[in-house]
Amino acid sequence: MPREATASARSRESSTAKLAQFFPDATPVRIPVQLTRLTGEGGAFSESTLIEFGTPREVLFASTLPLEFADKVRVRNSDGTLDAEACVVALQYNGGRTAVAARFSQQVPNWIVKP
Repeated sequence: MPREATASARSRESSTAKLAQFFPDATPVRIPVQLTRLTGEGGAFSESTLIEFGTPREVLFASTLPLEFADKVRVRNSDGTLDAEACVVALQYNGGRTAVAARFSQQVPNWIVKP
């Protein structure tokens, strides 16, 4: 019976959480943002999403945008305290949504504070 419970818990883990395992400094957060793809064929696309994990240099989120490795994105929260460009450094496809890790193009001071 314990094996079934363990398997059940793993299946509920989001693809973003699975991707976060590759980023040892990743901290769980819940920050709603507007995400805009800045590069790639087909022009700019935009969506609202939620940053689920962050490090001082990266943001991890789920997206339905047609993102590819090295695409540039803009991440902006509603009050503008986070408004930064980032480059996609990792993708994990899962059906219609993709777990994405993007690294800031420049240092973004104090965007995430670790206890």
